[in-house]
Amino acid sequence: MQRSYKPSGVCCREIKFEIDDNGVITDVDFVGGCAGNLLGLRSLVIGQKAEDVQEKLQGIQCGSKGTSCPDQFSKALQEVLNK
Repeated sequence: MQRSYKPSGVCCREIKFEIDDNGVITDVDFVGGCAGNLLGLRSLVIGQKAEDVQEKLQGIQCGSKGTSCPDQFSKALQEVLNK
């Protein structure tokens, strides 16, 4: 099932992602933002457990924004993991 998250405080406008029944991230797409960095992030997280990725990305900051696209993705994952 594809999920969508509207991040705040970052350049990315939307994060679309899928997690399978085993809690593994099977797809993620960032709409907007720094294309190269987000494609790299995508490559690193696909096939990984959502719980592990959430823990690793939580709290990463982009400059003085207080958040980042990876941090916003961790928030999206946390919402799903809490359900």
